[in-house]
Amino acid sequence: MSDQGLKTILVVDDEPANITVLSGTLKDKYRVIVAKNGKQAIERIENVVTPDLILLDIMMPDMDGYELCSILKERPETKDIPIIFVSAMSEFHDEEKGLELGAIDYISKPFSPAIVLTRVRNILQLRDAQTHLEQYNKVLEERVAERTREVFVTQNITIHALASLAETRDNETGNHIRRTQYYVKTLATQLMKNGFHLDELNSENIDLMYRSAPLHDIGKVGIPDDILLKPGKLDADEFKIMMTHASLGAQALMAAQAAVGKDQTSFLRYAREIAECHHEKWDGSGYPQGLKGEEIPISGRIMALADVYEALISERVYKPSFSHDKAKEIILEGKGKHFDPKVVDAFLQTESQFKTIAAEFKD
Repeated sequence: MSDQGLKTILVVDDEPANITVLSGTLKDKYRVIVAKNGKQAIERIENVVTPDLILLDIMMPDMDGYELCSILKERPETKDIPIIFVSAMSEFHDEEKGLELGAIDYISKPFSPAIVLTRVRNILQLRDAQTHLEQYNKVLEERVAERTREVFVTQNITIHALASLAETRDNETGNHIRRTQYYVKTLATQLMKNGFHLDELNSENIDLMYRSAPLHDIGKVGIPDDILLKPGKLDADEFKIMMTHASLGAQALMAAQAAVGKDQTSFLRYAREIAECHHEKWDGSGYPQGLKGEEIPISGRIMALADVYEALISERVYKPSFSHDKAKEIILEGKGKHFDPKVVDAFLQTESQFKTIAAEFKD
């Protein structure tokens, strides 16, 4: 009978009689290779074939079964091979030691050929099932990863499409968007390091804030051109209209979130918070709701400072660009009034990073 396609069993025993009995028991259903000691067993595995299962005697000269089992379980290429100890050592502690070393079963001598066959068959079937499950899980993980990548790309496309729409109505540049994103990420990361708002500030949520930041001014799409593009300071009535961009942006993003389902759009949650709350102030004097202190979502508090810093160091039709030091001075004046004091502290800790971001993405 050809052994092609058969599972391979390695029998390791220093007694020829035991090898003969075990080989005779298994040869009709499996391909059997033999080794008379531990060293020879390792050579068989390295040079002949990696077995599907090993039947291993304990009492052997030079290297006993326990030592061989330990060696095989330490090697990545052999650690998953099932090992059954077959031994005349039948005390409970002998069996316990073998199982602790990684063996999957223990058969005492003298053994019944029928029991050996049954144990071998059951263990090989179990290993096949485990291998199949591992392969299935790997395929499933790959599909989930691919789906996650697709969702990630779709989210980014959505964000940048909406941000680009806002840019067409304003004179903001792509580098303005990138600078603001990195300011937000820098502040949020430092706050996390400081142990602030750890219930929300983790790597995943910080990434969502970073990706959502470009949508902070999406509501400006709804502001008339004569106000949005006015080359000078707005009067009181015009400013009231401009102030509505925060609510308009939040309403648009809330509608988008409702349309596709909240479970699928956690990234839009931060976009909505940032759009609605980035003009709120720590002392309650901001808009659109006049939220105060901790009432303002942390994403909005972070964006508030990032947005002001970006506006201060950027040239506008109604003002020149300010230096970093001047922007810092203005932000410090707003500590505890305009800005969350802890966010200002994070800004002071990351000044050099802010300067680097501004230089790297300069218009």
